[in-house]
Amino acid sequence: MEEDGLLYSGEEGVQLTWMDAKVGDWVVTPRRGKAVEIQALWYNALRIYEDLLSLNKEEMEAGLIAEKAALARQNFIVQFWNADDDCLYDVVDGDMKDRSIRPNQLFAISLPHVLLDEKKAKSVLKIVEEKLYTPVGLRSLPADDPRYIGIYGGDAMHRDSSYHQGTVWSWLLGAYVDGVMKSEDRSKKTKAKKIIDAFKYHLNEGCIGSVSEIFDADAPHHPRGCIAQAWGVAEVLRVMKEYGLYKVPLAKKKKLGKIV
Repeated sequence: MEEDGLLYSGEEGVQLTWMDAKVGDWVVTPRRGKAVEIQALWYNALRIYEDLLSLNKEEMEAGLIAEKAALARQNFIVQFWNADDDCLYDVVDGDMKDRSIRPNQLFAISLPHVLLDEKKAKSVLKIVEEKLYTPVGLRSLPADDPRYIGIYGGDAMHRDSSYHQGTVWSWLLGAYVDGVMKSEDRSKKTKAKKIIDAFKYHLNEGCIGSVSEIFDADAPHHPRGCIAQAWGVAEVLRVMKEYGLYKVPLAKKKKLGKIV
C-alpha cells in the first residue's frame, strides 16, 4: 500500500487481476499499477473491517481504519476520475493513466460501499451502458477502441488475444445490475428486471438452462468458452434473489422418513 492509501501491484511481464490473458511473454492487457476494481475491493474491505471492529467495541481501532478508508477514497477520486470522458481510468501508474473504457470501473459503484458521489456514479453507469452493455453481459472493451476484437475464435493465440479485448463476459451482469439499483432514481427495479429478461433467451442455447462464460462482442453474441460457467450462473441468480426481481413459489416441504 502506498502513502495515498491505495494498492499498487505488479511487475513487468506479469499478468494481473481477472484480465489475466498472456500469450508467451506477451501480457495482453497489462494492468501494472493501481487497477480500478482492486481499489474498490480494498476500500470495501477497509469499511467492512471498520464495521467489524465497531461491533466488537474496538472503537479506537475502528477509528484508525476509518481514517485509512477515508484517505483511500479521497485519493481514489483525485487519481481515477477522468473528467474528459466522465468516467474512471482503468489503471493508474504514476503519470500513466489508462483511459480504456472497461467494465472494471463498475465496481466503484456496485459494491456495498460506493466510492463515487451520485453524479459521478450515474455518469459511469451511462458510459458502461452506452459502450459495453449487451443482452448477455458486458464487453471488456468498446467497439470504437482500435484494439477491439468482435469475434472470439481461431487458434489459442487468437482466442487469448481477444479474451479481454471486447469479448463479452456474462458474470459482469451482476455488477451492472448492482450499479443500476444503486445509481438509478426511478423505475430502477423495472430496469433491472428488463436486463435479466433480455438475457433469458440464452438459457435455450449453448448448455440448455445454464450460462456460458463468454460471448462474441459483435451481435448476435454467439456463446463461447465454458458452456456452464459458475460465476456467470451465480451472479445472475444473486441479483435476481437479492433484489426480488421474480416471485418464486416456495417448494412444498417433504416429510422425511425415519433413518434406522
